[in-house]
Amino acid sequence: MVPGPSGAGRGADWLARAGLRPTRQRLALAALLVGDGEDRHVTAESLHAAARDAGEGVSLATVYNTLKAFCDAGLMQEVTVDGSRSYFDTRMDDHPHFYWEDSAELTDAPAEDLEITRLPKAPDGAEVARVDVVIRLRRSKG
Repeated sequence: MVPGPSGAGRGADWLARAGLRPTRQRLALAALLVGDGEDRHVTAESLHAAARDAGEGVSLATVYNTLKAFCDAGLMQEVTVDGSRSYFDTRMDDHPHFYWEDSAELTDAPAEDLEITRLPKAPDGAEVARVDVVIRLRRSKG
């Protein structure tokens, strides 16, 4: 997750699209997230480790706060796999995910193979905000 030479510019453009102030920490994390133009799924811990490896002095608390700001600005979406693990996805269209239980990795699943024909009616006074589909996998033995 090391951005190329245009990575910093791509990260700055990403922040500008959302109207976020380009602080040093935001620029560094944005470059790691979108600097190579690829979509990714990260945890706060994995992004913190990548920032540390890149020589960026960013605390884990700052990473959490920045990821929340990126989500609030519509740059990323949070995908909760279970009550204790959240991933942050730079791909913003509606799409399902595979969660690999043995490696705790989240990857995109092919959306064209998913078919949801009906959802339950939302309770009175509520509306469906979005539907997250996480398909849990484990590697076959054999």
